Amino acid sequence: QVQLVESGGGLVQPGGSLTLSCAASESIVSSYVLGWYRQAPGKQRELVATITSTTNTNYEDSVKGRFTISKDNAKPTVYLQMNSLKPEDTAVYYCNVKIRQIWNMVEYWGQGTQVTVSS
Repeated sequence: QVQLVESGGGLVQPGGSLTLSCAASESIVSSYVLGWYRQAPGKQRELVATITSTTNTNYEDSVKGRFTISKDNAKPTVYLQMNSLKPEDTAVYYCNVKIRQIWNMVEYWGQGTQVTVSS
């Protein structure tokens, strides 16, 4: 199993910045997709951003131009740099990895980290 440990959440004022980190317990040698999800109170969990093993990225429309997903293959760690934060970004953020196997895929989740954007 791959363990994912998140850090970097906290309280920030609107317009501020935070960077979330998600450290994996081991390197992944096969194809994979890393993602950041978030869940706000009373809302469904939503996908925020993804990055593949070939470093292709995708973003949810509301965070385009403000958030950047990246990864460090050596550590290995996935990051979410969040700029120009808005109150509606307040949520618990979870990292996720989906790993391709020969006939299926496996999925692992981080424990979540709270991001609160408030004045």
